[in-house]
Amino acid sequence: MRAESSPAARRKGAFVAVALALFCIQLDFFALNLALPGISAELGVTVSAAQWTLSAYMLAIGCFFIIGGRVGDVFGRRGALLAGTALFAAGSVGCALAPGLGLLVAARIAQGVGAAFVFPVSVSVITNTFPEQTRARALGAVFGVANIGTALGPFVGGGFTEGPGWRWIFWLMVPLTLLSLLIALVYVPDSRDTSAPRELDLLGCALIVCSLAALTLAVERGDAWGWESARTLGTFAVAVVAGGLFLVRERRARHPLVDLRLFRNVPYVLVTGMGSLTNMGYGVTVFLATLYLQDVRGLSPLLAGTVFLAPALLVALSGPLGARLARHMRATAVMALAGAVAGTGMFALAGVSAWWLYVPVFAWCGLGLGLGWTFSSVATQQVVAPARGGEASGVLLTFLVTLGAIALAGTAAAISAMTPQRPPEEAYDVILRVGGAVIAAAAVAVMAVRHRLVRRGRVPPLSMRTPPGARRSGRIGKPHRGSTSRTSNPPRVRGPAVTDPP
Repeated sequence: MRAESSPAARRKGAFVAVALALFCIQLDFFALNLALPGISAELGVTVSAAQWTLSAYMLAIGCFFIIGGRVGDVFGRRGALLAGTALFAAGSVGCALAPGLGLLVAARIAQGVGAAFVFPVSVSVITNTFPEQTRARALGAVFGVANIGTALGPFVGGGFTEGPGWRWIFWLMVPLTLLSLLIALVYVPDSRDTSAPRELDLLGCALIVCSLAALTLAVERGDAWGWESARTLGTFAVAVVAGGLFLVRERRARHPLVDLRLFRNVPYVLVTGMGSLTNMGYGVTVFLATLYLQDVRGLSPLLAGTVFLAPALLVALSGPLGARLARHMRATAVMALAGAVAGTGMFALAGVSAWWLYVPVFAWCGLGLGLGWTFSSVATQQVVAPARGGEASGVLLTFLVTLGAIALAGTAAAISAMTPQRPPEEAYDVILRVGGAVIAAAAVAVMAVRHRLVRRGRVPPLSMRTPPGARRSGRIGKPHRGSTSRTSNPPRVRGPAVTDPP
């Protein structure tokens, strides 16, 4: 059913399909947070049990990001995108029709696996469809559209929960994801890593899923089970053992799921680390703001969702803003700037109580935190070879989601430990100050490491005026000038190469 169309039409179609799919995923996730009380009341379960609708989704999406990205690289990104979108749509129907919590959780797992394929493959589809000159702008615009879903999520979730019911969150997803699927079927061109045989490291897949599932489960349920209980410690042990075996397997596998040389790429590591921290800060800030607005201020879910519109709007704008900044600043410098804005915003939010100041400071937080975790997906595509863009994106997203879950679990445990001695709002302020200070310090560390690399001649200087002929000739895996990433491959097949000055 693919249309014979011009390259420009294919690019536009791919952009719309990818942006719409990511919009649905973001809207679905952020809308459901405010629907938990409604789910609990309708299904006759506790709020703690209803929390599994979020935990199961996080478990699935975190476990399959790496697999989804690599499947797209090896077997074809178009097919992986179509499969992920279709599975997400089917899961949405299952959630809307679920008569009980068990089937609802199962459908959420299906949604999570579908989203885990869509997210990294979407990034690599844009990377391999758009030319290098417009790639960053296209990725920024895609995440701008996706983050509109982030902005509308709390408002839609609160409105549906108080209005026709939480099931309409999922019914809304069905026509939108089907439209994305149809557009992708017609317009998205196929691409893959032509250097890699059509084989998947199944043992590596099993080990990474086992490790991440055990880690996420232990983190999510540790507070309920008890952090020192045999069940929690045993689950952590399974995660560590499976993770260690995965690393051994990837070092020895002929065609690994993850080329561990990716982590020798210092700019990639800096981007991934800064993106993970800002995503952790985003999750913690949203969680604490939700508790503050509803438990301390006494706002309804709809009013709380309305307050979230200001920061969420700036999160939506952070995608295009990151693409614009990328024209003037190196990727690592943009990430450091995001960390500085996010860290100062979180620290300031802890000291604000007046409404006239709370909303703009909250919005400032949204700008920095949104820029950090949104631009990290764009930045990884600038510092690795396009042929392995799905793998790099999958690894990044795995860190974002897994560490985000750990941050939320740690936040909940910290609140439980502090609230007997102090009011809840004081506990929230302490966590915000600590988180803000850590993110701001990390931003300084990123620039310090970058400065050291510049002095050693490992990366170009901060100025974007470096002429093309002056770029360091020893950069690994630089694609041949004039080659495209749709079917071609960098000279070094397995090297997680730098393809643009970081």
